[in-house]
Amino acid sequence: MKKSLALALSASVTALLSVDAASAQGFEWEGEIEIANEQVMSSDVAANEIRDTYAVISLGGSYTFGNGVGIFSTLTAESLTAPTADRTFDDMGLYIEELGLSFGIGANTTVAAGKLHPVFGSAWDDTAGFFAGIQAEDYELIEQIGVMADVEFGGAGTLSAALFFADDTGLSRSAGFDRGRNTTAAGGAGNTGKLDNIAIQWSGQVGETSYHIAARHLSAGIGDVDDERGVLIGASHEFDNGLYLFGELASFQNFGGSADDATYATLNAAYGIGNWTLSGAFTSADLDTQGKTDTTSIAAEYEFENGILLGGALALRDTAGVEDRVLGVNMIIPLGG
Repeated sequence: MKKSLALALSASVTALLSVDAASAQGFEWEGEIEIANEQVMSSDVAANEIRDTYAVISLGGSYTFGNGVGIFSTLTAESLTAPTADRTFDDMGLYIEELGLSFGIGANTTVAAGKLHPVFGSAWDDTAGFFAGIQAEDYELIEQIGVMADVEFGGAGTLSAALFFADDTGLSRSAGFDRGRNTTAAGGAGNTGKLDNIAIQWSGQVGETSYHIAARHLSAGIGDVDDERGVLIGASHEFDNGLYLFGELASFQNFGGSADDATYATLNAAYGIGNWTLSGAFTSADLDTQGKTDTTSIAAEYEFENGILLGGALALRDTAGVEDRVLGVNMIIPLGG
């Protein structure tokens, strides 16, 4: 399953702008090219046995002026539809993932405005293995218009807060394969055209243990049943012997503005041996009307000295009793300057 490389990049681009007025001006950029293949090798339902060969290309840059004010942008190219049959690099579109302005207030606060990625959870960035972020991607807050702030409290932690709405500007379109422009008429929680949606997260670290607690409220869009309300908790720990453990649990009422309540869970363990990372993951998504999807996977990744990553994984996916056995392989090429 394609992990959100663009969003991991977006977070790092925003971090580049977390500077005070004493910081030197300059341009920084980075990116990734992922080429991957995901194939359902066997399934209880023959129609599920399809292959998706795809690419995700992300390029992000930021320019920081001498007074600490910065501008940033992230461009992403990827397949913009879900596969329904075997395909190879189909429906590729290029779109603006992020575009905005960032500036510091004092020594501990950074504010960003524009098209953003509000902070809510981290399973898509902080897990190891091809399938580890598969369910958590459902509740990522991506391509939002608004303002957000990070306030650092020294060693006590960081408070992140955002006011936003789903991008309904011309930036929501894509080049190549045109996904069309989002409008509030499409509905969906948070797709309101108003700054009436909020996400708050507290993140901290104690020794080698990191943790985060978050909440969000997404106002109902046109035709929705009710506002979405969600809470989330997560933690990770790095052991001296190379073992890494991660867990995240999220619960929602009226998920996506629907009548469904939803619970998501991600559990991940990884062990580093030289350039190798071996990992296992269990992810679960349980929605009232759509049923429960559990995915159990094992993975191996090898990182070369030049930063190129090769990975592979096997997964057993159970969707309301229908089992799929899935193979995923990928190569990630880092870019930077």
